[in-house]
Amino acid sequence: MSTRPTTHRHPLRALAAALAVVLAAGVLAPAALRAQPLVASAVVAAPVHGPVRGDVAPLADVLAALPFGVGERLEYDAKVGPLRVGRGSMEIVGMDPVRGHEAVHIAFRVSGGALGIHVEDAMDSWVDPKTFNSLRFVRQLKEKGKHRDRTFEIYPERGVYRQDAEEEQPTVARPLDDGAFFYFVRTVPLVVGEVYEFDRYFRPDRNPVRVRVLRRERVKVPAGEFDAIVIQPVIKTKGLFAESARTELWLSDDDRRILLKMVAQLPFGSLSLHLKRATEAGGATP
Repeated sequence: MSTRPTTHRHPLRALAAALAVVLAAGVLAPAALRAQPLVASAVVAAPVHGPVRGDVAPLADVLAALPFGVGERLEYDAKVGPLRVGRGSMEIVGMDPVRGHEAVHIAFRVSGGALGIHVEDAMDSWVDPKTFNSLRFVRQLKEKGKHRDRTFEIYPERGVYRQDAEEEQPTVARPLDDGAFFYFVRTVPLVVGEVYEFDRYFRPDRNPVRVRVLRRERVKVPAGEFDAIVIQPVIKTKGLFAESARTELWLSDDDRRILLKMVAQLPFGSLSLHLKRATEAGGATP
């Protein structure tokens, strides 16, 4: 990848990517799904604390089994080196109908400014909790006075997706969009020393996603001090999750798996996210 400054992604756009794809770290769902370490032949089974089998369980039971719920909100500060350049959030907004399915509505928001540029990025995902397949993904980006909006309708039952008014394209068997992937990882057990590979991103050419589980350690962020498990996602992309960026994510080492911290080494410097505030479903603060 070129190191000329004119080719680098703006720090706030990198932050938006961080909150969008921070995520690609694991797999779980109703029992048919399995995650397989690259370094071993044994299949890692879905954990017992994961979602209830959606094909037989009532919706209320499926939602109750998830480690997150409506009202949960995670808020972050973003820094380039020591400088605070923006803020971001992830939130479970509610349940919305999508083509006859009750879907979990997940919202990501990023805003801030650096180098004389202000960026606002909004990403919304709608996920069927019974299958944990993505149904819709919307991204709205405002930068330098320009607006760019994209809507992806995803049809798991037909194996296709459509961007805006373009022609339908093939997708994977159990598709997940950017935001859905992050919430999906929160239900999976991660074994230190393993490397996992997943093929669920809804755009097939971006697969596979690889995740290295590096270590456990204690981490301090503005929201408090936590036990954490540290992972390194590697995706077929330039920038934030390229192998050269050595991006590390600190997830809470409990059944919630919330993102506590992220650090990436990019050409313009070190980009980091730090959890500032966490509100649990129902409004409680952990």
